Amino acid sequence: MIQAVVLFSSGIDSTTALYWALDHFDGVQALTFDYGQRHSIEIYHAEKMAKNLSVPHTILHTDLKQIGGSSLTDFASPVPDYDDIAQAQGTPPTTYVPFRNGIFLALAAAWSEVNSCSEIVCGFNVIDSPDYPDTRKAFVMAMQKAINAGTKALFNQKKVTIHAPFIGMKKSEIIKGGLALGADYSYSISCYAGQEIPCAKCPACRLRQKAWEETGIKDPLYVRLEREGKL
Repeated sequence: MIQAVVLFSSGIDSTTALYWALDHFDGVQALTFDYGQRHSIEIYHAEKMAKNLSVPHTILHTDLKQIGGSSLTDFASPVPDYDDIAQAQGTPPTTYVPFRNGIFLALAAAWSEVNSCSEIVCGFNVIDSPDYPDTRKAFVMAMQKAINAGTKALFNQKKVTIHAPFIGMKKSEIIKGGLALGADYSYSISCYAGQEIPCAKCPACRLRQKAWEETGIKDPLYVRLEREGKL
């Protein structure tokens, strides 16, 4: 049995990655990180979604607030609007958390070694976030090489593979692929502001809105919120 672990934040990309992994591997587990993010509501929704899918779910705690350097972990630093990000291209935005994906992959590799998982699945994509240095194919391949050189994989033939199947896809393309797999996005949270109801101004909200507009389908999150009387 091939065991896979999915880096699962409950966002659009990681939700699709979870459904993709369920379609590709025999055994799948979800790994969520509580890293001191202001939008910690994503952890609650990740738990709920994993439970709905009967996927074993683990939350790892690591306080990246101690490092700072990001508006997602430094609550004194405001989350920028999408337009502010668009005007500051060519440099990582303030929503970039220093080496976050590298830290997550390192922790996932350690967890996978203990739990006999050889496949790590992530929803990284670079098309909609080109100024994040830790979402690129070269980065993923470098981390895979480092993991196989620095874990027990070095001494056996069962090497670790990092799967980033959406790395060159637009978010609307990722959504379409997820819908084809039966993905439920109604509990998927993207907003950086930290509430269940999207702020509709932050980069994550605007990218999500654009993606659903491109699919021609109403965002299931809004459909659920309206049904529950929260909008």
